[in-house]
Amino acid sequence: MPLSVVTVKQLNLYVKSLLEGNQRLAYISISGETSNFKRHFASGHIYFTLKDDTASLKCVMFRDYASRLSIPFSDGMKVICTGRISVYERDGVYQLYAENIVPDGEGDLMAQFEKTKAKLESEGLFDPSLKKPIPSFPKKIAVVTSETGAAVKDILTVLNRRYPLCEVLLCPATVQGENAAESLCQALSLADSSDADLIIIGRGGGSTEDLWCFNDETLARKVSLVNKPVISAVGHETDFTICDFVADLRAPTPSAAAELAVPDKEELLLGFAEISRSLLMCVSNVVARKENALSSVTSLGVFYDPERTLCEKRSLLVDSLAEKIRMQTEKIFLKKESSFSALAANVESISPMKTMLRGFSVAEKDSKSINSVEQLTVGDEISLRFYNGKAKCNVEKIIKE
Repeated sequence: MPLSVVTVKQLNLYVKSLLEGNQRLAYISISGETSNFKRHFASGHIYFTLKDDTASLKCVMFRDYASRLSIPFSDGMKVICTGRISVYERDGVYQLYAENIVPDGEGDLMAQFEKTKAKLESEGLFDPSLKKPIPSFPKKIAVVTSETGAAVKDILTVLNRRYPLCEVLLCPATVQGENAAESLCQALSLADSSDADLIIIGRGGGSTEDLWCFNDETLARKVSLVNKPVISAVGHETDFTICDFVADLRAPTPSAAAELAVPDKEELLLGFAEISRSLLMCVSNVVARKENALSSVTSLGVFYDPERTLCEKRSLLVDSLAEKIRMQTEKIFLKKESSFSALAANVESISPMKTMLRGFSVAEKDSKSINSVEQLTVGDEISLRFYNGKAKCNVEKIIKE
């Protein structure tokens, strides 16, 4: 008898009917630790995984039930979920359709996370004053991540788009699993010993377990000890790791880390263009002012008729000098005239004529003045000069006094 052939959808619907027909699975409570939490903002539904040490179960809680949750929901929580088991026929995946979630003690991973975080924070590894500044224009960036993951591709794409002048040094490391923390530490040492200006460490999104190596205490201490500034970019925007707190800067995603690490060439070009326009405007203003000043100078007569200007200047200079000479000469003559008048007055005041007018006369012998009787002898002929003439006389007697 030939086997009947069914479609995939028919098979999934059949399995779904078997599961939903099982009274034990129609309303069941399951304990486990939450991971891969995601809230769909459009529909309001919650998607997550419930897991224990060896197995995991996909879960969904529709909006009506999710809106009634009384506890904050996140990865790493120990919870008891109550609901029904069924199959989502499109994917052929069976999952828990949760109707209620209650705490079942704090998850082991979250407890370990908080313990490590508190320890390192108390030692000062998260101190903002210890954060190294991120260089504005790095020449080379060392990237510590998986060489085959999406993170390195995203980082290279962003760096090439934003700042192609920057070189990239890939320091490959395992970013998931038991030996990942040790591999990351070795890659960090390689990056720190290179000539890179900056280090980006991280990986793309994943479950709490996938990202757990970035919560390793040894790795955190290694990040805090490297000499170069470090940007941590682990998972998605809602993911936080110990590595994020220790790093000099935390980026929500690897792509965001690349954007934070380098400037945008388009913005730089716009800035350069603006500076160029400003410089050109300043130079144009200076040139315009100088042109105006030059025009003012060249409009002077000395430039279009220099001979005439020089003649005018020379004529003015000669006139000025002549006027100065005239004034100086006049001043000298006035001074000399004043001196001469004073001397003439003095001379006139002692003039013999003035004396003769007062009744005096001058005796002369042989046309020479006589001022003493010793010069005379009896019988000498002398002349007496008066102011208006002379008289001839003979000496008859000499009387000495």
